[in-house]
Amino acid sequence: MAAGRWLGLILCSLVLGLAAQQAACAQEDGADPATERPDETFLIGEEGAAPVDERTSAGADEAAESADEIDRGDHAWMLMSCALVLMMTAPGLAMFYGGLVRKKNVLGVMMQCFFLMGLNTMIWVLYGYSLAFGGTPGEEGYNRWIGNTEYLFMQNVQPSVDAAGNQTWPMEGTYPRLTHMLFQGMFFIITPALICGAFAERMKFLSMVLFTILWGSLVYCPLCHWVWDGGILAYDAVAMQPAEHAIFGALDFAGGTVVHISSGVSALICALVIGRRLGFGHDPMPPHNLTYTTVGAALLWVGWFGFNAGSALSASGQAASAFAATHLAAAAGAVAWALAEWIVRGKPTLLGTCSGAVAGLVCITPASGFVLPMPALVMGLAAGVVCCGACLWLKSKLRYDDSLDVFGIHGVGGTLGSILTGVFATKAVLGGTTSVGLLEGGGVLGAQVGATLATWVFAAVATFIILKVLDWTVGLRVSQQAEVQGLDLSQHGEEGYIFI
Repeated sequence: MAAGRWLGLILCSLVLGLAAQQAACAQEDGADPATERPDETFLIGEEGAAPVDERTSAGADEAAESADEIDRGDHAWMLMSCALVLMMTAPGLAMFYGGLVRKKNVLGVMMQCFFLMGLNTMIWVLYGYSLAFGGTPGEEGYNRWIGNTEYLFMQNVQPSVDAAGNQTWPMEGTYPRLTHMLFQGMFFIITPALICGAFAERMKFLSMVLFTILWGSLVYCPLCHWVWDGGILAYDAVAMQPAEHAIFGALDFAGGTVVHISSGVSALICALVIGRRLGFGHDPMPPHNLTYTTVGAALLWVGWFGFNAGSALSASGQAASAFAATHLAAAAGAVAWALAEWIVRGKPTLLGTCSGAVAGLVCITPASGFVLPMPALVMGLAAGVVCCGACLWLKSKLRYDDSLDVFGIHGVGGTLGSILTGVFATKAVLGGTTSVGLLEGGGVLGAQVGATLATWVFAAVATFIILKVLDWTVGLRVSQQAEVQGLDLSQHGEEGYIFI
């Protein structure tokens, strides 16, 4: 019954969104083109594609030189990056996580990843994008804590056509805002999916769905606005100084705070609140299929190029620098974790090598567009060693059951990366004459620490409250019988492996 009520609410929201969309289109049909914001539209007239400068009379010669023309190179790279980041959730994360659980739970984990691709997409287009990116810093009414309703139900994002047949594409930089919405939406998809690894094999599917809706709306969207839309943790990379509304003007190129620290810390809270799996600590719980995990890790490595290099938001030199930094950090992380195991345990493992690559990718994420190749290599090495220690020693010492080491890799790796960004960031990549990182005499390190701590506190407190509310209402954990049977059968009525 509870699931039915939530489905009804989602359908009602969709219907309201369609109604608002139709009303907006009706208004646009009679709109005066001169009222549009001149720096945000690309018009296609009756005679084919041609940029129109709305600051002058229609058809003026200067229209051909409009800054709003779509840059096809940038646009192609961003569309490719969208696909790469989506691939990280499924099949990448689905296979990576799926191989790490016991075989009776493989479909449960894959279902979570795949279902969230659909659910989070709907949340993002209905209201999530507007909460995260609504409002322009410096304009009247801008809120540094949360976005507004500017893009609700895809208003001012989707194309429209006026009565004269002129098509309008709202722009974000050098390509349609629709593409920017899609790219940022892929981050919104994978971030809550990362948390699923912490409560794998024991959380109700309904509770997971409700948790994702609440966490995405109340944690991810505000954090995204704070960091990437001029809010309280934003850094103005053009002016080379903290953003106008910032409390801690920190550098976060592709999601050290927004994605990895938030998901990693939330994962730890989930593991602590939900409790350990039955038999944890004395029953064997080895990964059931490391071949899945290896293929998933490889897909994550490739997809991460879209995640980091795509965050340059253009096919630029900074994208190339982020691409190189991403690859080097992953390579160094894989080698460092394997060597650490080799020294401590006498044998390097495939699981450790895959985990090290992911740890390197996590660590370099906030710094990828700000550091040179050699510091990226150092960050990857540091991540491999530190995250290995967190997963092998810290987890064992504190005895919390973070099933798939989300905190040890994303929480610890993201924190390390955010702080090291303040050490290695350089004007050689950012441009300009202002020193940035500690090694070149810049002062951003303090802001990195402040933003990191703020993200830790916010994610931990908000996640705890969300979990407690859900526990009091629908319950968090499956029954003991269902957990022993496995989530594949108890939650979905399916089996991953049927041998006949």
